[in-house]
Amino acid sequence: MRDAAPTTIFLKDYKPFGFDVTSVALTFDLNPHATRVKSRIAFAPTSDAEEEIFLHGENLTLISARIDGQPVAPEITDQGLTCKVPATPFVWEAEVEIDPANNTALEGLYMSNGMYCTQCEAEGFRKITYYPDRPDVMSVFTVTINGPHPVLLSNGNPVNASEGRAEWHDPWPKPAYLFALVAGDLVAHSDSFTTRSGQEVDLNLYVRPGDEGKCAFGMQALKDSMKWDEDVYGREYDLDVFNIVAVDDFNMGAMENKGLNIFNSSAVLASPETATDSNFERIEAIIAHEYFHNWTGNRITCRDWFQLCLKEGLTVFRDSQFTSDMRSAPVKRISDVIELRARQFPEDQGPLAHPVRPESFQEINNFYTATVYEKGAEVIGMLRRLVGAEAYSKALDLYFDRHDGQACTIEDWLKVFEDTTGRDLSQFKRWYSQAGTPTVTVKDAWYAGTYILTFTQDLKPSATTADPQPQVIPIVTGLLSPSGEELVPSQVLELTEASQSFTFEGLSERPIPSVLRGFSAPVVLQRDLPEEHTAFLLAHDTDPFNRWEAGRDLARKSLLGMIREGAAPDAKYLDGLRAVFADDSLDPAYRALMLGVPGQSDLARTLHELGEVPDPQAIWDNAEGMGRAQADKLGDLLPGIYDQHQVREPYQPNAEQSGRRSLANAALRLMSLTDGPDRAQAQYDAADNMTQQLTALSVLLRQKAGDDALRAFEQQWSHDRLVMDKWFGLQVMQAEPNQVASTAQRLTEHADFNWKNPNRFRAVIGAMASHHAGFHHESGAAYTLLADWLIKLDPVNPQTTARMCSVFQTWKRYDESRQAKIAAELDRILALPDLSRDTTEMLTRIRGT
Repeated sequence: MRDAAPTTIFLKDYKPFGFDVTSVALTFDLNPHATRVKSRIAFAPTSDAEEEIFLHGENLTLISARIDGQPVAPEITDQGLTCKVPATPFVWEAEVEIDPANNTALEGLYMSNGMYCTQCEAEGFRKITYYPDRPDVMSVFTVTINGPHPVLLSNGNPVNASEGRAEWHDPWPKPAYLFALVAGDLVAHSDSFTTRSGQEVDLNLYVRPGDEGKCAFGMQALKDSMKWDEDVYGREYDLDVFNIVAVDDFNMGAMENKGLNIFNSSAVLASPETATDSNFERIEAIIAHEYFHNWTGNRITCRDWFQLCLKEGLTVFRDSQFTSDMRSAPVKRISDVIELRARQFPEDQGPLAHPVRPESFQEINNFYTATVYEKGAEVIGMLRRLVGAEAYSKALDLYFDRHDGQACTIEDWLKVFEDTTGRDLSQFKRWYSQAGTPTVTVKDAWYAGTYILTFTQDLKPSATTADPQPQVIPIVTGLLSPSGEELVPSQVLELTEASQSFTFEGLSERPIPSVLRGFSAPVVLQRDLPEEHTAFLLAHDTDPFNRWEAGRDLARKSLLGMIREGAAPDAKYLDGLRAVFADDSLDPAYRALMLGVPGQSDLARTLHELGEVPDPQAIWDNAEGMGRAQADKLGDLLPGIYDQHQVREPYQPNAEQSGRRSLANAALRLMSLTDGPDRAQAQYDAADNMTQQLTALSVLLRQKAGDDALRAFEQQWSHDRLVMDKWFGLQVMQAEPNQVASTAQRLTEHADFNWKNPNRFRAVIGAMASHHAGFHHESGAAYTLLADWLIKLDPVNPQTTARMCSVFQTWKRYDESRQAKIAAELDRILALPDLSRDTTEMLTRIRGT
């Protein structure tokens, strides 16, 4: 039957746990179907204590329970147990049995290819033993593992080890969601790092035998992260050992468990032959992110799950800073904004909208969202922009000093900034409590030497924010002369009112404004700039982001004209693009980014906001037409750029080489539109790294000349599961819209399609859902195929199922026929009698009324 009806949990109802947990000792006797977990937990009542204690527990078989050595008989439900307890400190002891081999949800203790591993965030520990599984309960853990495995790992430092037995002790108090255990036949890629205070830390990256050659980059990324955190934030590592384990079956990218990070294999394993440049950069960022959590998440954690953005928003901001320092800051900023607009803006504007700090939830796993992570990071960036880099650094030092070892709230976070800067941040706090993306409209006026910019902010009411109030919006602005010189350099204009004007005096000529430089706030900017001014900014803006944004604006206007009116591609856009593309003084990676146009889902959103019904096929056709127009305009430049930026030195995944490859491959894609597949075939045949090989294969598939290469690729890489994920996904992403669903269906019948593996499932079904025109093909075939697979996956892995449901969130943009088809599939899934709480909540919110 259906899971128990979800209970809504509210932030306003928070109550502290009535007991301190002074120590935890766990013993694991590992067995695939009958693992025994013994717990010995010391509790001390607080002033909030009651006569009974409630301990979370799910899918556990209780063998025995004792308090201070005396047997007890607690009341047990599907959610946990309740037991009467003394009014003085006491020791709880329990033994439970669990079944890791059949734990397909990949939460708690489960098995992946014969290896035991855990995932406890957010509420997985309750599937391991009975415990107060909440983030504000922190304790010191000692763990003993018994099992016939060469490697037995847990959090903290190793204490004792012998054949078939290992003991670990973590001296730093932590919540249960940071608990980790790994056991299996693994090999270690080892190194060390010496902190600036002289402590030597043993570093190990554990992988399955055969993956040893894919560890070097991940290890170097870890060492770079450790040094960067010391240099920029003054944070040193605090244990004797830092371990990372690569796991094939994992719902997320990685997990920051104290001293024992568990990673999805795709987020840590890389070699030039098997990983692309973008894979390397992603791995570098994720390793940094999880390591940075050691302080922003582990040493200082969340009081409750409503504060999830406290650790995730701050840590995403920190890993973005790291990547900016390691690679190209402008390219990183542009990439982040592309991702924000593709993932978070639709979330803000649809039925899944929620504040950065939600006020309520039913299933916390459904709130690991782009709003919490990416928008949460943007809020941190705005705060730093408002107070300045020096004040931000002082506030962070106070934050670490004041709250080390605590479970904190957004109020605690903002208070350190108020105490160090003297600013009142009560209005800024609305960024955490109001859902939606503000629209900022700008108008200008010129009066003989005086220039006035007037900004108006508007935030639409939503289900969670009925009466939104003005927010603090930092708008970084510079003024350019008609000759391209900076009349007024970048400055932060603080928009705090619904409408507000800023005056610039003593100017000799009317300037051209460069507004929202660096995308200084996550808003939609509306301005009525003449096209020639936008083209001027594309050619002359000194801010890299706004120069890119000007090109994006021209491309959007051109595409909308093509879609709505059948217009030709805009000449001003193509002329400006040519000027940038031909500029050898610019970073190659930046020039490659300039070729990008707004995504097809983004164009659908824009049309919807204009009161029109988007046609996914028309959007696809005109996006393809724009590509051909780019190829025609740049045609004489492309061969020279392709040849000039070939990398002939040994492969390195660094920013310089990656940028050259990205520009050369951008040229290859365009050349193939006019010259055919020959160059792509030659690159495929000669490729000695995955970036070049996969790019060439994608071009061949788009040119319908890739059948031989596709078979050769499969034969070459059938032994490598991560490369085969690429092979599966690429076929779907490069299919024509009318062939996307049939291609995905065919691939689900492939012998290597393991639908229980989240990576493989996302490679096929996720790729289909992200192909805008293919997913929304008028036949509705992709809607039905996705629903079929969600129905199949939900009983096995509800977390991955629920997250995949979000692709339906924009369904009301489209025509009545498509809406009816989607509604029928949503209703079909919701009618299932055994649907999980995770999926029920997501689809109920999406379906609406």
